[in-house]
Amino acid sequence: MSHRFHPTSLREYDIRGIVGETLGEADAYAVGRGFATLVRRAGGTRVAVGRDGRESSPRLEQALTRGLTESGVDVVRIGLGPTPMLYYAEAELEVDGGIMITGSHNPAQYNGFKMVLQGNAFFGADIQTLGRMAEEGDWQTAEVGGTISDADVEDLYVARLLQNFDGAAFRIGWDAGNGAAGPVTEKLTRLLPGEHHLLYTDVDSRFPNHHPDPTEEKNLADLKALVRDKGLDFGIAFDGDGDRIGAVDGKGRVVWGDQLLAILAEPVLRAEPGATIIGDVKASQALYDRVAELGGKPLMWKTGHSLIKSKMKETGAPLAGEMSGHIFFKHDYYGFDDAPYAAVRLIRAVTQLGGSLTALRDAMPAMINTPELRFQVDESRKFPVIDEVLARLEASGAEVDRTDGARVNTPQGWWLLRASNTQDVLVARAEAKSEQGLQYLIAQIDEQLARSGVVRGETVGH
Repeated sequence: MSHRFHPTSLREYDIRGIVGETLGEADAYAVGRGFATLVRRAGGTRVAVGRDGRESSPRLEQALTRGLTESGVDVVRIGLGPTPMLYYAEAELEVDGGIMITGSHNPAQYNGFKMVLQGNAFFGADIQTLGRMAEEGDWQTAEVGGTISDADVEDLYVARLLQNFDGAAFRIGWDAGNGAAGPVTEKLTRLLPGEHHLLYTDVDSRFPNHHPDPTEEKNLADLKALVRDKGLDFGIAFDGDGDRIGAVDGKGRVVWGDQLLAILAEPVLRAEPGATIIGDVKASQALYDRVAELGGKPLMWKTGHSLIKSKMKETGAPLAGEMSGHIFFKHDYYGFDDAPYAAVRLIRAVTQLGGSLTALRDAMPAMINTPELRFQVDESRKFPVIDEVLARLEASGAEVDRTDGARVNTPQGWWLLRASNTQDVLVARAEAKSEQGLQYLIAQIDEQLARSGVVRGETVGH
């Protein structure tokens, strides 16, 4: 037997596609066969499986489980929940890997698989290996198939989120976006002190109220209205599978991923003076300056949750985060991206830092920046364009950081141009101290793109 995945579904950080078009039950079965084979070759025998609330998830779970058991691996099903609950199960149960069936924050017709093998992120070359094994039919077959059992970990997970909780009683709004973190949010807020107002905690695969991506400001409109109308202290939002967080302060202003990281870093650096704090290349210079001011070692790294997790392990960093709202705590936790846990740590940090998220947001330096600008480019030109831009910039003597694409520092501020690892788009961002400076930086981006035959044009969504 062999199987060929749709080429667009084998992504950098996961396997993902449109159900019925680029992803289906045959793919789920092949993922199971290949992953189980890798688990067995590494000396393992058991895999935890979780799923999000999408309509296609139960069918994909059945096919995945069949693939895993036919290759001789025992499956522990943890049922419906957020991706970090699967990561928690992989860390705490006696298993050798975990697979989460989720379309993350993509529209309802998408689904996919996020994987972890023996505590390590499974990405990049690992995913390509699964594809190659499927094509070659390089799968172990068992004379006796694996067993299937169920583990109810939701209450244990919620209890772990609240371990060592020392936060004050705030009035908070929560928006689960009809995603997989809804039931956990209900249980968590019942146990937290304070007053909690919940939006869209019922899991609905159609996402009828708004798209579950808290990094796009329009998706926070209902949360902002709730905070304003009830005079709440702040609001918290989750994405479709609960591994990314968004927040608004008491004035309804968005507190972006890098700003949250700057707040969360302060108590961590009190506990671990001089520690490394990792941000991604899209983060504000204000974050790196703040970490240094607090006595920490700021480290800018490549965008991508799997890449950040690997860098944390390498450097021993207790905390990392991305503009996209992935926040990773190794300090007192496991090191994976967990939005409900980041929410609990935010409550604790705000308590320690004076009790007002609004005041913390007020104290941040005023920076003028673009949102993430994303524009379509042919897949074959994606990385060559970046190489051409880097070559021209370095020839001109510009101050360039090549960590992930081109991040260019100028007296006016900085701009970034990088290729997306997951789509046929280029991503740009710029930050300046004045509106005039920002326009200058955007003009530099446009000039570099034009010299490589690309027009910025209309931005595209996720």
